[in-house]
Amino acid sequence: MQKGAGTGVPAPFFISPDSQSTGTGRSDVALDVDAFKQVLGRWTTGVTIVTSRAGDTIHGMTVSAFTEVSLEPPRVLVCAEKSSNTHPVIAEGGVFAVNILARNQAALSDKFASKRDEHLRFEGVDWTTAQTGAPILPDTAAALDCHVHAAHESGDHVIYLGDVLWTRCDPDKPVLLYSSGAYGDFKG
Repeated sequence: MQKGAGTGVPAPFFISPDSQSTGTGRSDVALDVDAFKQVLGRWTTGVTIVTSRAGDTIHGMTVSAFTEVSLEPPRVLVCAEKSSNTHPVIAEGGVFAVNILARNQAALSDKFASKRDEHLRFEGVDWTTAQTGAPILPDTAAALDCHVHAAHESGDHVIYLGDVLWTRCDPDKPVLLYSSGAYGDFKG
């Protein structure tokens, strides 16, 4: 490993923005998408349902690509597939809520993840709103209500940065986790 200027610390490695590498180390060899998905599936994440509202239209989807960005100001990010039906609602409405699912909400996660009957996702699901009008789901471990700060296209997804306007947390509810195609929880 190359060391940086006699410091004993590895030199930073930068990838050129115009690099065509797909992760194989060669720009002329395509990365196997299924292998890439398998690697990503090994990463254990919490499970969220991201909801949004634009006028009278509401939509939501199960999302694992969620993280905090900043404490000051309070800001998070979620990633929405461009082909999802929730993405245009977030884009038009400029708001979203992140509902962090509790351990017992795997069925709700499956309902909001299914491409089948997307228009029925909210059927039989109670919800309220906080500040933005985006649906806040009941009995979740936590929730955040956000106004879109910025949106960035990246490949087949849009990264939404959201300024957090409101939060709710139930510290007694264990969160739902997902790894390698299965739900679970953390017993520490």
